Amino acid sequence: MKPTKAIIIGVIAALAALAGLVVAQLMLTDRGIEVSSGTLLKQPRSIEAFTLRDTSGAPFDNSRLAGQWSLVFAGFTFCPDVCPNTLGVLKSLKAKLDEAQAPLQVVFVSVDPERDSLDRLGTYVHYFDPRFVGVTGDVAELEKLARSMSLVFAKVPGTTPDSYTMDHSSALVLINPQGQVFGYFLPPHRLDALAADLVSLIRSPS
Repeated sequence: MKPTKAIIIGVIAALAALAGLVVAQLMLTDRGIEVSSGTLLKQPRSIEAFTLRDTSGAPFDNSRLAGQWSLVFAGFTFCPDVCPNTLGVLKSLKAKLDEAQAPLQVVFVSVDPERDSLDRLGTYVHYFDPRFVGVTGDVAELEKLARSMSLVFAKVPGTTPDSYTMDHSSALVLINPQGQVFGYFLPPHRLDALAADLVSLIRSPS
């Protein structure tokens, strides 16, 4: 694939992510809770049935997103900056929420199953926090989840077969205890504002 095609793929991915953001912005919630660091959907959206694997090899499906609040972030372990930076923010965020007694599950979805084995993924994600959940699986299943969450990802070839990279959405997807898409938080992430918003949401009666 020529470099120009790789650029086109990246542009398409960016436009798709932007389109998803516009839709989300048009669906602001009217729940009486204001958030300063993200956007809540007026109507939570169901997630298509999917099955991935966590780093222990156990199935990770819709049931693992039910019964608790979750933040889902998609990326890959070879990501040079966005992924480690975001996971660093999530590590600090989890500490703040723990102090506020606002439980939150953090899920990192690798969209690069070709290189990200479960062992590699586990080492990577648990470096930031042993409680973070790392998951990946077949591309078809990853696409199901991405589609339901209005996320995009695409493989961008490099100069050699092993030097490719992955374009992917950088949004944090908020999942409610019913296992539905509830909102989005886009970078740059302001830690204190993000923590305050999530504490209010998690503690609010629903």
